[in-house]
Amino acid sequence: MKTIIKNASELVTCKGGVKYGKAMSDIGLIHDGAVVIDDDKIVAVGTTDEILSKYDSGDAIVINAEGKTVMPGFVDSHTHFIFGGYRADEFSWRLKGDSYMSIMERGGGIASTMKATRKASFKELYDEGLSRLKRMLSYGVTTVEGKSGYGLDKDTEIRMLEVMKALDEEQPVDIVRTYLGPHATPPEYKDRNMDFLKFNVEEVMPVVKERELAEFADIFTEKNVFSIEESEYYLKKAHEMGFKLKVHADEMYDLGGAGMAARLGAASADHLLMASDESIEALSKSNTIATLLPATAFSLGAEYARGRKMIDMGAAVAIASDYNPGSCHTCSIPLIIAISCIYMHLTIEEVITALTINGAAACGRSESVGSIEPGKKADIIILEKPSINFLPYCTGMNIVESVIKDGTLVKG
Repeated sequence: MKTIIKNASELVTCKGGVKYGKAMSDIGLIHDGAVVIDDDKIVAVGTTDEILSKYDSGDAIVINAEGKTVMPGFVDSHTHFIFGGYRADEFSWRLKGDSYMSIMERGGGIASTMKATRKASFKELYDEGLSRLKRMLSYGVTTVEGKSGYGLDKDTEIRMLEVMKALDEEQPVDIVRTYLGPHATPPEYKDRNMDFLKFNVEEVMPVVKERELAEFADIFTEKNVFSIEESEYYLKKAHEMGFKLKVHADEMYDLGGAGMAARLGAASADHLLMASDESIEALSKSNTIATLLPATAFSLGAEYARGRKMIDMGAAVAIASDYNPGSCHTCSIPLIIAISCIYMHLTIEEVITALTINGAAACGRSESVGSIEPGKKADIIILEKPSINFLPYCTGMNIVESVIKDGTLVKG
């Protein structure tokens, strides 16, 4: 069965693949646009006149998008949405002046969530994860990356990934799964980072690979967490095992994690608040996506990553939520758009690119999602307003009216 979306005031296509530097401003905008969907795929894109001259709307489902904006579904390419427990008390501590690292030293942070997640059953993690995915879908997210990393032991890490696999099969939002065993060193491996990394590489990841539970491997490269040398060991072993690579890099200190990610051919280097000019230049000369997480900086009261400079230097930038129980307990795409435009000084065109085709590239999906082009999956959202300019203008408000996932209307 065909579906035709017609009369879109603005149709954002984001065609042409991953975009670097100035090209991020090119979102392939068509006025009075139309899209033809056949089953779960896009088959034609153009102006309404062009499409209706070639396709008979009489035997199709017709969606009139007059006065509305049509664009690709958002890709949230960095989240930690499966976890047990909450850390609202820690948020209050930060508001009173405690630093993220000092909270970790007090037994909070990742260690706190680790305890709660280890106690959580499959069903508890599944039910909470499903609720969070429904909220993401309401914001127009049609593909999300989800990381493990709150178990820091074999059983819980595998359980987290199994929950994500089940959710991927049983609800609309596509889930890209990432193994983040080395998110921190658990108490049982205190001061034995390399032993913990070898445990991950030798005992957990072969099982993850055999059961096809994750396609990416990630590590938290940070001062007092994992060093560059330790991270390189882990990432090279992961690559040898067939995992694609991601890196938490240069969030609180400039360790050169972004440069390492580029050197190792990682799909993305994420956070980058403290990335140096040299690291940004390395990213701009590589295929590694610079994934920025502005809501995390906002929640921590930290300086924002230098997204404007990264784009000006020619890097490919993605933007994601970093939804997690501690440093960023939000998956609000409207908030992220507002912060990116107002405080990181990106244009709305650049932000759209970062949340669609470049986000898709950051999680290995740019060939199938992230743009409205023939042959791609019909993951499309319709905004209730006539222009993309309403996205930052309606500050923090959700203006997604309808969501089409795999050609099926799932919201609206």
